[in-house]
Amino acid sequence: AYRHGAPVRIKDIGTAVAGVENNLQIGWVEKSRGISIGIWRQPDANVIETANLVKAQLPRLEAGLPPTVHVEVASDRTRTIRASVADVQFTLILSVCLVVFVVFVFLRSGWATSIPSVAVPLSLVATFGVMYLLDYSLDNLSLMALTISTGFVVDDAIVVTENVARLIEKGEPPLRAALDGAAQIGFTILSISVSLLAVFIPILLMGGVVGRLFREFAVTLSIAIAISGLISLTLTPMMCSRLLRSRHAGEGTGRGRLYRASERFFDGLLHAYDRGLRFVLDHEFTMLLVTAGTIALTVYLYIVIPKGLFPQQDTGQLMGFSDAPQDISFAAMRDRQEALNAVVMKDPAVHHFVSFIGGGPGGSGNTGTMFIELKPLAQRKVSADEIIARLRPKLERVPGIRLFLQSSQDIRIGGRFTRTQYQYTLQDADLNELNHWAPRMLQKLSKVPQLKDVASDQQTNGLQLDVTIDRDTAARLGLQPQVIDDTLYDAFGQRQVATLFTQLNQYRVVLEVKPDMQQDPAAIGRLYVRSPNGGAIPLSTFTKMAVSSTALSINHQGQFPSVTLSFNVAEGTALGEAVDAIHRAEREIGLPASVHADFQGTAQAFRDSLASEPLLILAALVTVYIVLGVLYESLVHPITILSTLPSAGVGALLALLAFKTEFSIIALIGIILLIGIVKKNAIMMIDFAIEAERGGLSTRDSIYQACLLRFRPILMTTMSALLGALPLMIGTGTGSELRHPLGISIVGGLIVSQMLTLYTTPVIYLYLDRFRLWLRS
Repeated sequence: AYRHGAPVRIKDIGTAVAGVENNLQIGWVEKSRGISIGIWRQPDANVIETANLVKAQLPRLEAGLPPTVHVEVASDRTRTIRASVADVQFTLILSVCLVVFVVFVFLRSGWATSIPSVAVPLSLVATFGVMYLLDYSLDNLSLMALTISTGFVVDDAIVVTENVARLIEKGEPPLRAALDGAAQIGFTILSISVSLLAVFIPILLMGGVVGRLFREFAVTLSIAIAISGLISLTLTPMMCSRLLRSRHAGEGTGRGRLYRASERFFDGLLHAYDRGLRFVLDHEFTMLLVTAGTIALTVYLYIVIPKGLFPQQDTGQLMGFSDAPQDISFAAMRDRQEALNAVVMKDPAVHHFVSFIGGGPGGSGNTGTMFIELKPLAQRKVSADEIIARLRPKLERVPGIRLFLQSSQDIRIGGRFTRTQYQYTLQDADLNELNHWAPRMLQKLSKVPQLKDVASDQQTNGLQLDVTIDRDTAARLGLQPQVIDDTLYDAFGQRQVATLFTQLNQYRVVLEVKPDMQQDPAAIGRLYVRSPNGGAIPLSTFTKMAVSSTALSINHQGQFPSVTLSFNVAEGTALGEAVDAIHRAEREIGLPASVHADFQGTAQAFRDSLASEPLLILAALVTVYIVLGVLYESLVHPITILSTLPSAGVGALLALLAFKTEFSIIALIGIILLIGIVKKNAIMMIDFAIEAERGGLSTRDSIYQACLLRFRPILMTTMSALLGALPLMIGTGTGSELRHPLGISIVGGLIVSQMLTLYTTPVIYLYLDRFRLWLRS
């Protein structure tokens, strides 16, 4: 620009400052100012590989920056992923070792132990191959399926090995014993494997987000079980014919003495079971009442047990969203966010954190965001929830701002980011009615003891400056509204007026008034508008200004305005209890029917899963009944087999209550797996009882002989499944909270069902056989 032939420089009319394009955003990396870049992988990319590739590029990127600028990883989500996967791998190896130990304890022979033990690595390796062909990845869910499968895949091989060993001890040659034993037990193996695979059909057909999550889990476990059944009917008999020998030749050795001592112990167990079985068969009606009682107790425990969707995990990551008054200035917001940063930085469990304002939930200027990375669990000794509880009173002492913290979870349902973990949304076609009831609901929920950190995304208390143009005066002065609008935008709109190009970069020139004129609304009156004749006219000459309230943002869900209230659950409170408390609050304040209230995200998925859980269990039972009915060509025998399930349900639910664990989707999967595990006891008994009846024994004698004959393999397979799940139950590594309910439900269910079904199954078999004969007569 030139004035009277002389150039006009910027320093003559203003100040040129080298800065950021948008100075209403700011970020910190701990104490230092920083720019955060979030990197997400593509849906089909491996997250570990992606993180490694990004880290490999960081030195090259930093080399092209000025020496005062440093690039570092502030938060690495894959750190906890790696730790969690490593912990699951250790759990898998431990489960395999425990299963092999159980087999050795019962068989007391290295060669005999190697036969069923070989089925475990072969089944797992073959499962890896099928997973590769299906394009599955090794994640927490698939590794959890492989871990729990260690107790399943060895069952079939144990049953075959024990049956062949029993025939050899009776004097049959090893080859003949292998052929006869495999033929004798073949249908039992088929029944166990097929009925166990049938249990997963409802999981495979489960709809919604939860169904998609666990489909890979079900497929992986089904593959391992199917392969183990094939191995037990082919490789296991072959190895038995080559490796098993009669023990008579070694009775004088140390091994023989150890064998005889252990044999006396197992004979003592069998003798005790024999006495208990005789007593039960003499008091059949009492055991029938016990069975009926377990069914009633299962229903009662299911009703009263606290329910949730997924266990609360400690992933070593916290997310925080800060809220300040809606009329706060950027400078005040910056100071208050820095005060929050100082409180978080002093906590000894915090390793790293990133904080920024100007782009939080809703994109409002009164919100901030914080991502906190905690130290490894072994160093901090306290859980993420305990750290949140410890920080909460300290953060509340920071005046004029509030920070809502939540623990990041491996499984998060719903893409909406809210200040706390669970969402509850109000919708109404009438915006005024919604604005009236949403604050009342927020106030009510804030007093509910089951909830913590209740927050709202409603932003209706902002301030705006209304500039009213006196159009008659402006017209006399020759001013058009567009000129006035352009003047205001030049002053406060951060208008880009030019771009400077250099050899290496380009720089945008942004126009605005000086910062001291941005702090007071009265400064607008000191602006001048250029008139058509070149003069400068004060803006206050033809405008009036007034401050009024306005909404900073209006959220919508679908087509209707909405307000989302987010919350965390109080310590020791299940999500189901929190949901019930919210419904009570709705009724107490008289929320009108025109305001549609519903849960979103994880809370909505919980409500949907709660409605489908009984149907899912019923579908699993019906599926198993149909499969067993086809296999046995009977309507009665499947009922006998399924009669073992209530005791497993009682054990699982009692174990969850004892360990103060919610009945979650993971626990539900454990109970569905129990349906497949505990029925094998009844299958082994009934198969041999049917065969004995065909040999001429009475129904009572045949089931009695079958119970004694199958006592040892039932005990072996149950212990294998129990110890295979034990590492899931007691694990303490990263992400182990997700696996605890599965291990607890399986271990508790197996312990109770093992004690009861050994006695209730023969009684149910006798009663149903009499019922069958009565119907036939």
